[in-house]
Amino acid sequence: MMDWTDRHCRFFHRLLAARALVYTEMVTAAAVLRGDRARLLAYDPAEHPVAVQLGGSHPAMLAEAARICADFGYDEINLNVGCPSDRVQEGRFGACLMAEPVLVGDCVAAMKAAVGVPVTVKCRLGIDDQDPEEALDAMARSVIDAKGDALIVHARKAWLNGLSPRENRDVPPLDYDRVFRLKQAYPTLPVVLNGGIGSVAAAAAHLEQVDGVMMGRAAYREPWQLLDVDPVLFGETPPAASARAVAENLIAYIERETASGVRLYAIVRHVLGLFHGVRGARAFRRHLAEEAVKPAAGAETFRAALAKLADGPREMRHMAA
Repeated sequence: MMDWTDRHCRFFHRLLAARALVYTEMVTAAAVLRGDRARLLAYDPAEHPVAVQLGGSHPAMLAEAARICADFGYDEINLNVGCPSDRVQEGRFGACLMAEPVLVGDCVAAMKAAVGVPVTVKCRLGIDDQDPEEALDAMARSVIDAKGDALIVHARKAWLNGLSPRENRDVPPLDYDRVFRLKQAYPTLPVVLNGGIGSVAAAAAHLEQVDGVMMGRAAYREPWQLLDVDPVLFGETPPAASARAVAENLIAYIERETASGVRLYAIVRHVLGLFHGVRGARAFRRHLAEEAVKPAAGAETFRAALAKLADGPREMRHMAA
């Protein structure tokens, strides 16, 4: 979810679901070691539980980066073995590591030795001409041998030769059954399903066969669905009663961040799908697209966008009800 799940997005999503685990964008181990850590690893305490996703293939570098991230207070360290971008391949990390499960195990073992928080791996079913049965089993065995804490599986292959990163999100067919078979074969390994899961109700159904479910694009494009996470999956009251209440709860954060120099659009670009299907949603989005990019835009701009929405009962209720 590069360029999507930044700290503003994660804070916003936490207002919708108190119990979900949120993940950062992928940051390379080299960037953590040599870059601006205060910027790269920044998060709000309200985001907890929050996992940092690392990219890399050098065990010692990943171990040091993991230690730094743990010192920053992250609740989980996740190694990305699923991203198919050309830039990632050139750096020998991401999905190309599906071809090197032993190296992945070495990386996980090094990180586990360096930190006391869970270390997990996110992968694909395989890459290119690999047999998903063999490739995924090899990855699972390496993670288990390294004492990894969970395997998150995007239930598609990644075609590094022939498909763009965008196409790799949709073109390779989903195969949930392969992930279910993995869980059956390795019952002690926590297995999390990812890929194409469009609703919390669908996630709940999948949880009958796996230990966890990760939602990506659906959660981002229709974030109102996250209001179902706490009541449906945990039997608890959601943190807000409606999408409108979530938006109003975001205003204090907007005021604080814009006062520190953050542009309003950097925050509200993540909110554009919150009122999907609500009367006035198009005007809400248009107002933010036109006004939130202006240097002086702030909380009043966001309030003005909210005023474009109708105030009927459907707009005020928990939208997924």
